[in-house]
Amino acid sequence: MTRLNLVLLLAVLASALYLVNTQYESRRLFTALDKANSEAQKLAQDNDRLQVEKRTQATPGRVEQLARAKLQMRPASPAITQYVTYNAAAASQRSEGPTRASSAPSGGSAPMQRGAP
Repeated sequence: MTRLNLVLLLAVLASALYLVNTQYESRRLFTALDKANSEAQKLAQDNDRLQVEKRTQATPGRVEQLARAKLQMRPASPAITQYVTYNAAAASQRSEGPTRASSAPSGGSAPMQRGAP
């Protein structure tokens, strides 16, 4: 009978230690989950703030202002636009053989903008 009581006492002690360990792990995991949730909420707020800031920075007025100030760009106007025309006769002469080179640049008919003088 004494042996049975001793075995049962050891079983109860082992069960109690296992219960304490399980509760500790449960609390530790809960705090880790809570920290992760708060970090996710903080990241979501930062993402929202950055999206608003991105929309603010990308307004057409701000882009134009930065293009003028930092890149020294200006709007295209007929005064600063150079049109390049395609000369089919000059192109065919070039492809036939080396003859007198034309001083006119070849290319498409799209307008090109020259930079500031």
